[in-house]
Amino acid sequence: MTDPDSPSTADFTPAFQPDPGTSPRQVPTASADRGQPPALSLLSVVIPARDEAGCIASTVEHLHLELALHKIPHEIIVVDDGSTDATWPILEATSEKIPELVPVKNPGPHGFGRAIQKGLATASGDAMVIMMADESDDCRDVVRYWQALGEGYDCVFGSRFMKGGGTIDYPWLKWVLNRQANLFIRLLFGIRLNDTTNAFKAYRREVIEGCLPILSPHFNITVELPLKAIVRGYSWKVIPITWRNRRTGVAKLKIREMGSRYFFIVAYVWLEKYFSRGDYRRRG
Repeated sequence: MTDPDSPSTADFTPAFQPDPGTSPRQVPTASADRGQPPALSLLSVVIPARDEAGCIASTVEHLHLELALHKIPHEIIVVDDGSTDATWPILEATSEKIPELVPVKNPGPHGFGRAIQKGLATASGDAMVIMMADESDDCRDVVRYWQALGEGYDCVFGSRFMKGGGTIDYPWLKWVLNRQANLFIRLLFGIRLNDTTNAFKAYRREVIEGCLPILSPHFNITVELPLKAIVRGYSWKVIPITWRNRRTGVAKLKIREMGSRYFFIVAYVWLEKYFSRGDYRRRG
């Protein structure tokens, strides 16, 4: 049932084998019985990009400036996912000015999820943020993600639809479909998170390793990672974030193409939650 072109997970090595005896945790708190997680040393921001010549330089520059102002050690990994415009030459030129930028090419097969997996496999940080290339995500929220992970949470999920969050110029049809999809996920999994489908989230490295295998080659990775993290017992916190519609380029998400892919991965994780007997749950 998985995509035959899905990439191998050989680039990832799980840090542990989850304990089937761990009890479920929906309350986003750090677990006292396992002690405080180690302090974070490096933030890796993974940005998939395809034909983003109009904005990729400013995205990297603004993000780097914000992180540098807050003295956050970081690397910015931009994965060129088969661009046909000047995205790659711009990345190469920008990396000469910003050493923290790590341009990476995904030679194919292409896909949003595949590009993210390539970036995660390249990342060397113990904290990871997935961010869009079109400046729809606010780089100030990346700082808040880092700070929340530093409090001891395994994951930090942003919500545009809670008090303190917001959207600018959100297409009305996309908004309606988004709200319906997220309500369905909330009811199905019994969770408080109301913006699961948004890609912009933060994870400790151990979470990414513990969510293997990653199955989604396309935008459905945006729901696979957070749902697996929740189902597999990692602690999480939700913070308000802001989003604005892109000002350059063309959106890559094709709603008509994604319905069945989203449904498949949601059903897959739901089956894991209720029928795996905790085989994938993390150790306490």
